[in-house]
Amino acid sequence: MGSLKGKTLFITGASRGIGAAIALRAARDGANIVIAAKSSRPHPRLPGTIHTVAADIEAAGGRALALQMDIRDEQQVAAAAAQAAETFGGIDILVNNASAIYLAGTLQTPPKRLDLMFQVNVRGTFLASQACLPYLLQGNNPHILNLSPPLDLSPRWFKDHTAYTISKYGMSLCVLGMAAEFQGKVAVNALWPKTVIHTAALAMLGGLVPAEACRTPEIVADAAHAVLCRPSAACSGRFFIDEEVLREEGVSDFEGYAVSPGHPLRTDLFLPPD
Repeated sequence: MGSLKGKTLFITGASRGIGAAIALRAARDGANIVIAAKSSRPHPRLPGTIHTVAADIEAAGGRALALQMDIRDEQQVAAAAAQAAETFGGIDILVNNASAIYLAGTLQTPPKRLDLMFQVNVRGTFLASQACLPYLLQGNNPHILNLSPPLDLSPRWFKDHTAYTISKYGMSLCVLGMAAEFQGKVAVNALWPKTVIHTAALAMLGGLVPAEACRTPEIVADAAHAVLCRPSAACSGRFFIDEEVLREEGVSDFEGYAVSPGHPLRTDLFLPPD
């Protein structure tokens, strides 16, 4: 695999979970990581803040910039991108990881939940991309990577949680449009896990998927690292699946990523079961 040494990554929602794992993987290369997230103080039920992740990044060999940022506020997003570029001399990679989830039917989805998912998932992804693109266009092998699923318009993915699906597909549509708009200048891709990933946020959904049926965030982090090391001019507009990316990199044993090795795994949303 290649290296992200010296690259500057701007990662939204990186105070915990998959975003933090991607940050730590890049930190081991000696990358500069901007943790752009809302959690500056400990959450009563969720571990991790921008400051604890910054400390972990520094301990892993990277350089960290912890920026409290509400992805829904365009002024905060623009200011964070500008401060990141000023601190590290530019931005090479944007990871749109921040996401909101509410798995409910149409009649059970309160307007405030609908608004949150669209403000964070769709609008937030667009705003972060818009704010970082002027720097990415000057970056070294620039990439945008959205943590969003492949586009599949089968009704099965809409019928139980129409609002959430539309919001996540909005992130994927940003890939489709921006990859074409910035072809040959900035790579824009999506990455999605083949299996459910065990995070503290998942646990807060009330045991919807048992931990032993999940993989850890490190598989997504390793796959993201592989994608972000690829030449941006020849790698854009794709909807990657973490396991498939790693198989392309020569990985064949995935047991180390399982929360409970040997236990059957649950396929993630938006992907057909094996």
